[in-house]
Amino acid sequence: MTGSILLYIGSSLPFIWGVAHLFPTRNVVQGFGEISIDNHRIIKMGWITEGVTLIYIGILTALVAYIDTNSLVSRVVYWTSFGILNVFSLISLFTGFRVSMIPFKLCPFIFTGSSLLILLGVLIS
Repeated sequence: MTGSILLYIGSSLPFIWGVAHLFPTRNVVQGFGEISIDNHRIIKMGWITEGVTLIYIGILTALVAYIDTNSLVSRVVYWTSFGILNVFSLISLFTGFRVSMIPFKLCPFIFTGSSLLILLGVLIS
């Protein structure tokens, strides 16, 4: 039971952070000032893609925890979610963490924290 709770909490963090990514997209793109329409679209695409990916990781991890916590497929999902969240954490640490805005500095902590909760949930289950 404790493992499932950790898995749900670990999956909720990327889901919530992904949803939070989608709301400020327009303001983020406008923050770049006068840029070409192509650059505008590329930044918008990247921002939305990261948000949707985080939402997907959160939903998928929660769904497999709900359907069958200990199946082989569930464990593959947990480990791949753990891995990709740590990749996101490293990318954020070397890019967004160096930006002066606080939400960017939170990314590595949210991604790593979520991955560790998923890992603990797997090990306890």
